[in-house]
Amino acid sequence: MANIVAIVGRPNVGKSTFFNRLVEKRQAIMDNESGVTRDRHYGYAQWVGKFFTVIDTGGYVTGSEDVFEGAIRTQVAEAMEEASVIIFMADCHDGLHPLDREFARIVRSIRKPVIVVANKADTAEKSYASAEFYEMGLGEVFPISAASGSGTGEVLDEVVKYFEEEGNENPEDGIPKIAILGRPNAGKSSFVNALLGKERTIVTDLAGTTRDSINTHYTLFGQDFILTDTAGIRKKSKVHEDIEFYSVMRALQALQDSDVCILMIDATRGLEAQDMNIISLALKYRKGIMVMVNKWDLIEKDSNTMKRFTAEMDEKLGQLTWIPKIFTSVTEKQRIFQAIEMAVKINENRSRKVSTSQLNEAMLSEIEHYPPPALKGKYVKIKYITQLPTRTPTIAFFCNLPQYIKEPYERFLENKLRAHFEFDGVPINLVFRQK
Repeated sequence: MANIVAIVGRPNVGKSTFFNRLVEKRQAIMDNESGVTRDRHYGYAQWVGKFFTVIDTGGYVTGSEDVFEGAIRTQVAEAMEEASVIIFMADCHDGLHPLDREFARIVRSIRKPVIVVANKADTAEKSYASAEFYEMGLGEVFPISAASGSGTGEVLDEVVKYFEEEGNENPEDGIPKIAILGRPNAGKSSFVNALLGKERTIVTDLAGTTRDSINTHYTLFGQDFILTDTAGIRKKSKVHEDIEFYSVMRALQALQDSDVCILMIDATRGLEAQDMNIISLALKYRKGIMVMVNKWDLIEKDSNTMKRFTAEMDEKLGQLTWIPKIFTSVTEKQRIFQAIEMAVKINENRSRKVSTSQLNEAMLSEIEHYPPPALKGKYVKIKYITQLPTRTPTIAFFCNLPQYIKEPYERFLENKLRAHFEFDGVPINLVFRQK
């Protein structure tokens, strides 16, 4: 049984600030607006040599105007279900709120260790005021300030008393990470939920429902990987609120942290400029990449529709036609598992090592048939090819005049490498060295 700590409470008491302090990075988005966190959000922390998972949850409310209210409550309930210890957070500035009392009744019924934390106890008098939270009947109250960190040590000392084991330092180590990126409303969260068979992330028809990047552990065909659902990325000029700006930053961070990016596009809109930006970022960071065309069920089809659509995409992709594409419908659960299989395959291709003898055998005869063009009467001779020990495929060509090899010939070599070896969905780096 892993050590899991859930942070719960009503909106705006400082749960995400506390979460970020525990996991020691700015992973959850914080804002003074209430209701910023919606989905439950996982991070890893350690205290006195014990490792544990922390879950940040959305604020618990009833009777608000917020469309997400019911869905957030479900997420909070699931987080408490998973947790081994619950941190119930209240706010010294506001004092004991009717919502705190109501929520305390629910927390009490769960029969798990509960630690009451009174946040924003920035002064001595605020600390004394925290005594009123004893009224909830949930045991000792710990006054803290999540922003400055005072009092968090005492809370964690209490938390680790309930752990039965040391816990695992980095449960994500060595597991492939797949990030799902795309414009708002392409169906990214629905895809994650369809794969998991349960509501892991909140889904509505409103663009921009997902704000934080959400990590989920997933096992398919006996293989573990981590799926990251991200906020939709749109053009800078269209981003109006701070929260969305941070969401986009988190999505780009998820791209950098991932091994493979699934770019999800809406079949009714096709491949747009913003999607091409995401592709060029994935190439820049040398990530595996594939395009998942979603909402294919909404397109009227004849026998050539898919071929036409692919041709249109290839025209926009130009040199990048090696990026695999798959046509899916998340709502109809059509080809969604094949999409994940494709991502796993791309991850394998990304770490593929080709032996030097295979490379020379396949490529030297290609080069013989079509040698590099002579420049200023000088002939370029490529003698030897080997793969360098880098994390992503880098192929070195040793020759007499590396500076004379121009881009068109480089492209020819890359295409031949792709034809001979499986590098689908993976950017290849070619380097030319003096023999």
